[in-house]
Amino acid sequence: MTGNYPHLQHSAWADEDAAARVRRIRTDRWIAYARAEAALAAMEDVLSFPKRTRMPNLLLVGPTNNGKTMIVEKFRRAHPPTEAQDMADGNALIPVIRVQMPCGPDERRFFGAILDAFGMEPWRSDKVAARQDLAVRLMRQTAVQLLVIDELHNVLSGAPIQQRRLLNLLRWLGNELQIPLVGVGTAEALRAIRSDDQLVNRFEPIPLPVWTENDEYLRLLRTLEAVLPLRRPSGLARPALAAKIFALSEGVLGEIVAIVTRAAAHAVLTGAEAITSKLIEEMSFTRPSDRRRVAI
Repeated sequence: MTGNYPHLQHSAWADEDAAARVRRIRTDRWIAYARAEAALAAMEDVLSFPKRTRMPNLLLVGPTNNGKTMIVEKFRRAHPPTEAQDMADGNALIPVIRVQMPCGPDERRFFGAILDAFGMEPWRSDKVAARQDLAVRLMRQTAVQLLVIDELHNVLSGAPIQQRRLLNLLRWLGNELQIPLVGVGTAEALRAIRSDDQLVNRFEPIPLPVWTENDEYLRLLRTLEAVLPLRRPSGLARPALAAKIFALSEGVLGEIVAIVTRAAAHAVLTGAEAITSKLIEEMSFTRPSDRRRVAI
């Protein structure tokens, strides 16, 4: 089948078979929107700072499944490493390192996460000092310019004394390497940072709240519709359909995308080729708040 699909950015995709189109629909993709672009710009700004005694830090904070991790991954991919064989001194350059604060965190696991990000073999030493020395040496050797710490709210899962030690460690690490830190987490991450008088002055919060039914939300729906290879226009931004999607998603970005992509895949598989209010109802999508109350 070939045709003209003016509602799509990539009209050729709509000519693919159903299986190929469903794979495209289900593939993660970057969707640009104002708050995400502002967060990326803020990270670019701190990355450009020269080394100094007190580096600027950022904290991306918002509800779970609201696009925080995708933003930092977009930033990391925009600053790819340079392989060692391409460097005169034989050392790889890694501008941005992203790690996840471990569950039940302590210094040993945290430095283990950094070593994992470098692709190190499992580090058997249980000595914190050994892991710390190697992690810091590798970060210097590869000229790391920015460290992203995802799931920063996991700090609060430790005992109070461990929380204090980890927060002190973050402050020390930024001072020692003279690089900016970007924390990523829920409101609990902000609470953790605010519990330390020195850190709260070093981390600038970048809020990523749930969405509201405004023009930016409608632009998001139009952008989504343009990249999903359906052969008929859906009109996602029409008032009734936009309101239904918003009510089911409760304004959470990941839920908005999940509803639209799930419905798009169903539209391909059933031959409907467009997302409608009835089709969304057939999906029996459960609101995030309702999932927490599901009886077992």
